[in-house]
Amino acid sequence: MDNTGVVLLVAAIAGSVFLLWVILYFIPIGLWFQALVSDVKISLLQLILMRWRKVPPTIIVGAMIEGKKAGIELYRDLLEAHYLAGGHVAQVVHALVSASKANIDLTFQIATAVDLAGRDVFEAVQMSVNPKVINTPPVSAVAKDGIQLIAKARVTVRANIKRLVGGAGEETILARVGEGIVSSIGSSDSHKAVMENPDFISKVVLDKGLDSGTAFEILSIDIADIDVGKNIGAGLQIDQADADLKIAQAKAEERRAMAIAREQEMKALAQEMKAKVIEAEAHVPLAMAEAFRSGNLGVMDYYRMKNIEADTQMRETIAKPEDKKKRTDKLV
Repeated sequence: MDNTGVVLLVAAIAGSVFLLWVILYFIPIGLWFQALVSDVKISLLQLILMRWRKVPPTIIVGAMIEGKKAGIELYRDLLEAHYLAGGHVAQVVHALVSASKANIDLTFQIATAVDLAGRDVFEAVQMSVNPKVINTPPVSAVAKDGIQLIAKARVTVRANIKRLVGGAGEETILARVGEGIVSSIGSSDSHKAVMENPDFISKVVLDKGLDSGTAFEILSIDIADIDVGKNIGAGLQIDQADADLKIAQAKAEERRAMAIAREQEMKALAQEMKAKVIEAEAHVPLAMAEAFRSGNLGVMDYYRMKNIEADTQMRETIAKPEDKKKRTDKLV
């Protein structure tokens, strides 16, 4: 056999293999036989059409076989529609089987709606069977006596299948539990009462119905830890006292400034009066000169006046204490 014959033989074998692969890809005989022996009624034509509809037959047939073995009736059209809508067919079927075994009322419609809503429906069913524990972050609250308490809680929740669509998530549960802890501690007269009986917080918070409108059912709220924080009341009193002190100091400084201003005004007024006195004394010699010229004042009258002034000055000097005399002498 020449080289041309060898090439043709290899090409024929390769073409046959490729053609067989194409046939088996578009006509999944093995998958059809698997469905047949599993008592799942699906025609070979439907499997071929799934390929053309861009739906993996393996996923649909596998889901139908799993549902058949679990006693759940599933319809091919609904499974294909859920896949084309962007859903997770395998997760939905797993959830339906788990719910059936656990006697949980879960329909195909609810399961697909939960899956398309972005929630893991299989995990939700597992959480319904095995409740989940959520640890809250540290929550700070202040009792009526001004002492800060820092509490941590463990919230045991179970998924509520009927409220998975449109129900609030874990963040809402944590926020509501934190609000309830703050409210219950804030209503306590003393932090000691809370420390002695932390179950009081759990009962108050649990009675508030915090799981309303959420996708979960709160089974229990347990206070894991309570720590004493700062004395907020004393700190507020200190801050208030500091503020009052600053206000008092500001008012005192204001009064001091007003007193200094008043003192300066009085000094200016005294200088003004002294100036008036000096001005008045300056008119005395002029008046005396006028009296001399007019003849109303004689020379003897002038001497008598001077004698009286000298006598008065001598008496004042004698009446002064010694220290004042010395100062007067120095001035003289």
